[in-house]
Amino acid sequence: MESCHAIALRPLSLATLALALLLSGCAAPTVYYWGEYEDILFANYAAPGEMPPERQLELMEEDRQKALAQDKPLPPGFEAQLGYLYYQLGKTDEARQAFELEKARFPESTVLMDRLLASLVVK
Repeated sequence: MESCHAIALRPLSLATLALALLLSGCAAPTVYYWGEYEDILFANYAAPGEMPPERQLELMEEDRQKALAQDKPLPPGFEAQLGYLYYQLGKTDEARQAFELEKARFPESTVLMDRLLASLVVK
């Protein structure tokens, strides 16, 4: 008799678990303001050169303003990508500031940011 109840509850349990997983995936809040950052990175790697650095920079600066307005931090790598875009456009002072900011916000990026900062000195 107990095995019949276990079999009857199993589909209900699986459906409940599936629903819980689905709802938890949809409602997961994020600490960071991502904006267009991931889409810009993907577009840059999937089709290099299709979106000019000026446009990427414009979109990312808009994201920065939106993040400030919502009082949310920018994700890891955001400032590093900005720095790289500034570097591509020949704006080494802005690139340096962005790399320093990335390093300050995310100390785990120190080794990479220091290498990028050193390459700015050489150029």
